[in-house]
Amino acid sequence: MQRKYGTRGLLGAPLGVMVAVLLAVSGCQLQPAPASQVVGEFTQPETWSSSDMSEATPYDMAMPDDTEIDQRVSDPEPQAVPAQPEKAPYVENAAVLGKVFFDTPDGPRVCSGTAVADPEDPGASSLVWTAGHCVHTGRTGVWYRNIVFVPSYNNEALSGVTRNDTSSERISPLGVWWADRAGVSTGWAREGEEVGGAGAPFDYAVLHVRRSGDPSASLEESIGYVIPVAFDAPAITGIPTLKIWGYPAEAPFDGNLLFSCQDRPTRLSIAAEDPTLYRIGCTMNGGASGGGWFVPGADGSLRLVSNTSVGPSDAQWLAGPRLDAEARELLDTIGAGGNAG
Repeated sequence: MQRKYGTRGLLGAPLGVMVAVLLAVSGCQLQPAPASQVVGEFTQPETWSSSDMSEATPYDMAMPDDTEIDQRVSDPEPQAVPAQPEKAPYVENAAVLGKVFFDTPDGPRVCSGTAVADPEDPGASSLVWTAGHCVHTGRTGVWYRNIVFVPSYNNEALSGVTRNDTSSERISPLGVWWADRAGVSTGWAREGEEVGGAGAPFDYAVLHVRRSGDPSASLEESIGYVIPVAFDAPAITGIPTLKIWGYPAEAPFDGNLLFSCQDRPTRLSIAAEDPTLYRIGCTMNGGASGGGWFVPGADGSLRLVSNTSVGPSDAQWLAGPRLDAEARELLDTIGAGGNAG
């Protein structure tokens, strides 16, 4: 079995292909947007607590063993790379990494995410990159609700965080950031499914967030930095090494700690007509979805080039979409450079 790795009422509406839909919890508003995007706006009750977060579970989306893979393009399956724990405190070593929490019909779920740069709002970005399936159901056209981002979640790397450990300083040292706007690619809205791996090459999302109790604050200023997104990364075969981060939440992991894997990327093609995905060996599992994939830029600083989307049930590898011009357009739309919001 292979599956997508991710994850309280639903906000939803049918989605027309190649049409952007803007939704509000109170009232429904339609507004045009670029054809490569589906965008949702939210007015959300601020109800998440650190005890709620401790009970959120990853959202498994299964891809059966007999799913056909395009063997003409796909490289051999990589060897597993054991996930390594990130050094604490996270605010000093990996502050831009965090957890994305959201409500589903089956209860609170959790993914991973990264604070990223808004080219049109330098120094004051409030954007988060994650997986599309952590925000929207895909073909069935439903937005998840109460989406929040918690950078440096569990900053001190405490083991076995439970409802009894609700210190906001320990669990959310940089605050809880609520999504008031989110976008996914039309490819994900058109093709994404809970089973079968459909839509994985388009499985990315951008969140615009605001801090609970301080809506004028920017995520970038609060963290101190953000990661630029690279839409011109080399071809998969031209990248010597790639590093990914996430909060895996299935055994032997428990979702409380930040981990990473590093490996040379190879190619994975699920369907010949769709773009090829990055794939690396990695033992992270459910909860790691949406976590950032990074390569060094010319100056040595990291750039985000993908996010975790799919992997096998035995947690030997992970795969993510290669970001392109449509992904850039989505970032601009959700950020200060777009016209949504």
